[in-house]
Amino acid sequence: MESAKSLSTITIGGGCFWCIEALFEGLEGVQDVVSGYAAGKTGNPTYEEVCSGKTGHAEVVQIHFDPGKISIAELYDHFFKVHDPTTQDRQGGDIGTQYRSIILYHESEQKPEAEAALERAAQLWDSPVVTQIQPLETFFRAEGYHQDYFKRNPDQPYCAAVIAPKLRKFQP
Repeated sequence: MESAKSLSTITIGGGCFWCIEALFEGLEGVQDVVSGYAAGKTGNPTYEEVCSGKTGHAEVVQIHFDPGKISIAELYDHFFKVHDPTTQDRQGGDIGTQYRSIILYHESEQKPEAEAALERAAQLWDSPVVTQIQPLETFFRAEGYHQDYFKRNPDQPYCAAVIAPKLRKFQP
């Protein structure tokens, strides 16, 4: 396994984290994807609290990747292709601020990369892109049963109806 020092990390949200996690896990150069919560006001939130919409947190994933194998630009471009960044606070049937499109940059060098990707994405969509770009303050790892959810539950109805078709469409 790669040394943690050689890996970089980005944090993104684009709807249900189960889906975003599954869409990035198979990419060459991605070492780990962790589901969690960020960009809200409640400390150490639970899934139920985040789903209520009252915490301000978005469902996000942290992607740990080898920049020698996949660039941050490639990851951001993939992100803008696998979800609809033009819908405010929703992805398909998932509605609420917890499902907003968001990029949380870890260091100042990531911000221009995110902004450039947003500009590229704007050319792909007919409607304005509403993805938020802001610094990551705190990431809260989601409960254990959310990690690798699709891998462990491919026959669960949401996984079979929503995630599996997206994987077939977007996996390289």
